Amino acid sequence: MAKAQPYRIKTITDLHRIGGYDKPQHPLISILNLEGLTNNTGVNSVIFDFYVVSLKRGCDKLFYGQQKYDFDEGVMAFLSPGQILRGEENGVPAKLSGWMLFIHPDFLWGTSLANKIKKYEYFDYTINEALFLSDKEETLINGIVDNIKSEYQANIDKFSQDIIISHLETLLNYSERFYQRQFITRKKSNHQLLSQLEEWLNAYFNNTDLIEKGLPSVQHIADSLNVSPSYLSSLLKSLTGQSTQQHIHNKLIEKAKEKLSTTNLSVSEIAFQLGFEHPQSFSKLFKTKTKQSPLEFRQSFN
Repeated sequence: MAKAQPYRIKTITDLHRIGGYDKPQHPLISILNLEGLTNNTGVNSVIFDFYVVSLKRGCDKLFYGQQKYDFDEGVMAFLSPGQILRGEENGVPAKLSGWMLFIHPDFLWGTSLANKIKKYEYFDYTINEALFLSDKEETLINGIVDNIKSEYQANIDKFSQDIIISHLETLLNYSERFYQRQFITRKKSNHQLLSQLEEWLNAYFNNTDLIEKGLPSVQHIADSLNVSPSYLSSLLKSLTGQSTQQHIHNKLIEKAKEKLSTTNLSVSEIAFQLGFEHPQSFSKLFKTKTKQSPLEFRQSFN
């Protein structure tokens, strides 16, 4: 049997109508309480045309893409427009609590957050890369969300949007801070991922994949390590100060130096073995990274 296509929800008003909620108090932003939430719609997966920020407790029956959301403690998750959220066939868990904040992109038009929101990479993380909050952090986040809700529930005036945008930026900045804290405090699992990346790169650069397929993409590496590209790069920047792409280039330069100093292969032959179709591209990257051409580096050993 063909799998049902996700149901697309385009507006905040449609969201409230489909979920059986009262008419939204603002057409472009809404916060819904998850306690006592039921799903009587028959819809098992949805695509939102807006940003979603959620804080959930006791939620072990939601999926994001193909990843199961199986955490029983309070966690935050972030979705950008066009991503899929789906639930299990058994429906919403009885013990679910928390909230979901929905922000239509139209609400951000003409504000400082319209472009800035794209820099928050956690909107592209998968659900198993959710943000775990301490009790203190959760209290702070809940306070900000309460302020947002109070503002859009009040009489709308010319200050309302600016004030809500300010609260949203504060919420997102704190989330960024707490993710950086999580990268540090979850050292064991994060350093295991760093070790797995190093092992993966060593294996890739030591077999025929490099010649046959060229340099690996960030997406390919992330898929192999079962993480999202954004999460992997953010984690690596936190632990090492360098992105995934920089780690790929570092491994490439390491192998290039090894071949230049221990073999008599020409620069063109080395470039080919390292997955470059054109030797000039290899030489340009090598000089950018080392401040020397491949030949200058080789000559320094003579």
